[in-house]
Amino acid sequence: MTQPLLMIAAGGTGGHMFPAQALAEAMLNRGWRVKLSTDARGARYTGGFPHTTEIVEVPSATFARGGLLAKAAVGPKIAAGVLSAMVQMRRDRPAVVVGFGGYPSIPALAAATLLKLPRMIHEQNGILGRVNQKFATRVAHVACGVWPTELPEGADGLHVGNPVRAAVLERAGAGYIPPGDYPMSVLVMGGSQGARILSDVVPPALAGLPMDMLRNIRVSHQARDEDGERVAKYYAENGISAEVEPFFHDVPKRMSEAQLVISRAGASSIADLSVIGRPSILIPYAAAAGDHQSANARGLVDAGAAVLIPESALDVPALTEQITAILSNPDAALQMAIAALSVGAPDATERLVALVEELAAKENQ
Repeated sequence: MTQPLLMIAAGGTGGHMFPAQALAEAMLNRGWRVKLSTDARGARYTGGFPHTTEIVEVPSATFARGGLLAKAAVGPKIAAGVLSAMVQMRRDRPAVVVGFGGYPSIPALAAATLLKLPRMIHEQNGILGRVNQKFATRVAHVACGVWPTELPEGADGLHVGNPVRAAVLERAGAGYIPPGDYPMSVLVMGGSQGARILSDVVPPALAGLPMDMLRNIRVSHQARDEDGERVAKYYAENGISAEVEPFFHDVPKRMSEAQLVISRAGASSIADLSVIGRPSILIPYAAAAGDHQSANARGLVDAGAAVLIPESALDVPALTEQITAILSNPDAALQMAIAALSVGAPDATERLVALVEELAAKENQ
């Protein structure tokens, strides 16, 4: 029997690629073939995908970047990508096409629409991204990572949660060591966008902690390449033990070992926090479309698992105060960790797999 083919279409940020990777891992384990359709930028984020995933690069572009000439080339570039995707799908027909958002997902989703193939999208955030907004009423289902999600009339929204990678699931509900008079780990994650303000504010906020607390602090700080050197220098000059890198490949391990996570409120970060179960201070990215990061954070904040600081209110004294409040109260920190688990969806991947298989089965009826 021929193995069914799943075509995954995803853009080039961790927020889109991590849940796509989780679905790829699960479907391969169930005997499916998996292709990932992305562009050259997205291909740089595919290192974590199983090696049996076929990476297909197709041209795509966005009107959100570049000057007039670049914008004028967007239409022809997308058209070329759609044509390329259609040719490939006719040659090797997918049983289902699943889009995870980001402009690199446009060609595969558009081609699947034109060819009338079974298709659905997954939206990680509480507000649909631009691409998913366009396709929401043209697919069988919109699988939602956050609930409720704002959907256009006529879209079939289903709450599945945000799939997390196998490395996160391996640490689901990992035992939490409350803060105390011993080494304590703080994980700082800024995401692929908007990380600079965390690099500006977090180091001095940590340096302002009471000395009996500060001497126990160990920091893992994700900082953009252009900020890494100055951030590392600041920590060193203030006697704070810190690892500063543009990207940590072992975030699940570091998160499971952390007493506190300071992070933007990207969908993948929220999903990881709720599956592993850790207290957090969340600073939603103010420039995020539709303020979707504030919507993402709502579940953890309402459950008492996280403290939210709007970017407009973020300064060194405010952050120092919140860090101190959590790390000086082990009982409260433990309750935050437990509360985070209460809003997690560790079975999100299984729910998404069920939708994919259901779509494939309908096509074969």
